Amino acid sequence: MPKVLETSRDKIVSFLNKTLRTSEISDYSVNGLQVEGTAKITKIGLAVDASMETYKLAQKNGCQMIIVHHGIIWDGIKSITGPMHRQIEFLIKNNINLYASHLPLDIHPTLGNNAQIAKILGLKNLQPFGIYKNGLLLGFEGCLPKAATVKSISELVKKSFGGPVSSLPFGPQKILRVAVVSGRGAASIPEAVEKKIDLFVTGESAHENHHAALEGNLNVIYGGHYHTEKPGVQAVGKFLCEKFNVETVFLDVPTLV
Repeated sequence: MPKVLETSRDKIVSFLNKTLRTSEISDYSVNGLQVEGTAKITKIGLAVDASMETYKLAQKNGCQMIIVHHGIIWDGIKSITGPMHRQIEFLIKNNINLYASHLPLDIHPTLGNNAQIAKILGLKNLQPFGIYKNGLLLGFEGCLPKAATVKSISELVKKSFGGPVSSLPFGPQKILRVAVVSGRGAASIPEAVEKKIDLFVTGESAHENHHAALEGNLNVIYGGHYHTEKPGVQAVGKFLCEKFNVETVFLDVPTLV
């Protein structure tokens, strides 16, 4: 393994902002560097969620920077009290940087959660899918190289993501056309029905999905909000390791959703 080098926080932040198009994508998450720590970086922790458990694991692993999908600042800071105070205090006291990338990481064409899920599933001929606010498209739709079943894809999702998997097997038995939107993407079920998608893969379920999928002749697989949003930060970690020769580690702090 090549010798790990020290690089600057500002260089990494600038690179991430440019690569993920951070300032170009409207989001209720305040994306980018949320809490400033040391200027010198030798090890970066990648995680899905900003939390005290994540920070303590990062400190234990010797990380000077944490890159997360879900940060701590949403629509600006309302107050610095309670859990917000404790989190910021811990980060500052331990000189740890916190960088967040929410929608920019969901939609990135190669590093994003949905691009990575599509890659794991082996989808070809990808097209944008999952209309969000202001016409932003969160996920992808594509075709499998050969027909598969809900059961076989569920097994692949469970093996690849590592979490519990559930399904609504209400569509065609032979699946070719698949759409993916990670996390809380079930709002895209009507779009999947309208486009006659065979299978929709997302993170978490909602009660109303049952009848929408049943009446729409649609298969749905839920891989877990947390578990479907690991691939993006993991891809970013690998990318930064190759780009800057900085050490990276995935901080696995799973939730029950």
